[in-house]
This record gives sequence, C-alpha cells and structure tokens, in this order.
Amino acid sequence: MKNIEETGKLKGMMSSPPDASQFTHTPLYCEENVYFLCKKLSEEGIAYADGSDLFVAFISNEKKQVPLWHQKASNRADGVVLWDYHVVCIQRRQESEPSTVVWDLDSDLQFPSPLSIYMAETIRPSFQLFSEYQRFFRIVHAPIFLRSFASDRRHMKDSGRNWVAQPPSYDPIIAEDGAVHNLNEYMEISGHDVVTDLEAGAISPVHIQRLGVVIGQNQVEELFSKIRCSV
Repeated sequence: MKNIEETGKLKGMMSSPPDASQFTHTPLYCEENVYFLCKKLSEEGIAYADGSDLFVAFISNEKKQVPLWHQKASNRADGVVLWDYHVVCIQRRQESEPSTVVWDLDSDLQFPSPLSIYMAETIRPSFQLFSEYQRFFRIVHAPIFLRSFASDRRHMKDSGRNWVAQPPSYDPIIAEDGAVHNLNEYMEISGHDVVTDLEAGAISPVHIQRLGVVIGQNQVEELFSKIRCSV
C-alpha cells in the first residue's frame, strides 16, 4: 500500500494481548503483514488453530483513495492518512468479549481494538466525505486467504522497476496453486460489487469464495454480528 499524501480450537487465550511489535511488520506491505499476522495468531493460540475465526479485510475504493484515522504513518495530529488501500485482520471470537476485534498493525489504537471502536475511530462513518472517498471492505476468510494469496510485489515498483518502498527481507509469498501474484484481484474494489442484502448474499460466500465478499463501511458490524451467530 502507499500513502498517497506522501507518494479448529483455541489452544488457550493469552493472559494479556500481545504487543504489535511481536508481529512481522514491513511498512507499506500491509497485505503481507496481515498474512503473517493471521498465521501467528493461530500458532500462538490467540485464534483457532485453523484460523477459522479470522477474516482478512481489504479496504479500498474505485479511486484508490481511502482516508483512515489513527494511522502511525501520519504526520498529522488526528492521525489521518490517505491510503490507496489498507489491509487488517478481523477476529470473530466466541469465548471472550468483545466478540469481534480488529488487528491493525498500522494503527495507534488499542491492539487489538473492539470492532465498534475501530470503526468509529478509524473509519469515522459519521464524518462527511465526498463520494469518491467512501470506504468498501472486501472480507475474505483467513484460511482461504492463506492458501490462495500471492504477491511478487510488482505493485511496489515504479515505471523504471525501482522499489517505491524497501521490500521485506523474506521471499515473496506464493499461493498453494503456484500463483505468484494475485494481489490486484483482492485490492480492486468497486461499489458495484457491494452485497446489498446481507441475509441473502453474504454469510455463506464469505466462507467459501476465494475473494470473499465486498460490503460497504456501514455494513461491517452487521456482517460480523451475523457471522458470529452463524458459525
């Protein structure tokens, strides 16, 4: 991602939430950071061993201009950054409260944050924005994402094939089927793709479709309330 303004069963919950510094984090490579975040949450017993309570959320729009608040990369007092896209992990928990939390390695909010607080403070749906800045969410079930996602980081090179931002030191992520790059399929998000009827269209597909479902910013909490009851 780029700052446009600047170019199973749980093995046992930890006694206290981990610090964000314990997770792999390369600035501007949020999709890869979340990939490894999901793996570690499962390995450490913070999520189900199979990752079935985890969901990957790509946040973007047609213009690739999404304002998010409380971002560590911001130079402003309110923490707002205009990203082309952003990626976070949303966990739907059965055993503890709050039941749904957001893991955002780039946020200065509580880690993780209750979904309701994250939406209010980071998305700020009541804040009046021009239509081109509306945020859409592609929600993908983490077990499917971990099998299917691939990135050779081509999106982080300029026309001269130079890196826009220093890439991670580890090898690029390759999907189980051998795909080397499909990030563009996840981050291409349009309002035309939004599922308008959550009762009829979203609950089942989000668990089975490779690219999940696309919803509007005002549907996120509703979707996860239904996912929590239906799993």
